[in-house]
Amino acid sequence: MLEALKEEVCEQNHELPKAGLVVGSGGNVSGRDPETGLIVIKPSGVKFSKLAPGAMVVVDREGNIVEGETKPSVDTGIHLYVYRHRPDVNGMCHTHSPYATSFAARGERIPAVLTPITHILGRDVPCSRYATPGEVDTGKAIIEAAEGGMAVLIKAHGVFTMGKSASEATSIAMYLEEAAMTTHLAMLRGAVEELPREEIDRCHAWFRQNYGQAGKKPVNS
Repeated sequence: MLEALKEEVCEQNHELPKAGLVVGSGGNVSGRDPETGLIVIKPSGVKFSKLAPGAMVVVDREGNIVEGETKPSVDTGIHLYVYRHRPDVNGMCHTHSPYATSFAARGERIPAVLTPITHILGRDVPCSRYATPGEVDTGKAIIEAAEGGMAVLIKAHGVFTMGKSASEATSIAMYLEEAAMTTHLAMLRGAVEELPREEIDRCHAWFRQNYGQAGKKPVNS
């Protein structure tokens, strides 16, 4: 069942430790099949190095296990909440990547000071209110803060990114961490100047129109 999606979700989970976005078994990637509405997500507490496509867990929109021998990620309910409220999202990635999460620790957004992140997101990265750990309140905080965007910081927690696929959500998480690191380093030297709204919009529109091969609009630059 959903073998191609299992392969993709597994591969994208493996990308997280490679990119330095997670440690141990913390963090996760999921993907939703647009035809069935079923979600594929990593199992809870399993180290990334041990993951294989067959170990992925398939759940329905209520969180019932449809296929899999293990308990799904403890964050499954958060993913499900977002999927129920964002029909445009078919992939999610959650990390505690150091630089981006340092902004979340301070309850601060990542300002749109760099064109690479404005190309991808078309905005800053907002930070939510503090959310009580658990699927409902964290899910609500993501929806509230994202305001239709594809990336959000949860105060005192970490990073959640969304995409049209698991691959896109993971790619956004990688670029977000790079932007957070560079922005942090720049802020050590003094105040940073955020790009004007009209320039952010122009950068985003230009990227979506011009980047990639014909008929394809990946987020990688």
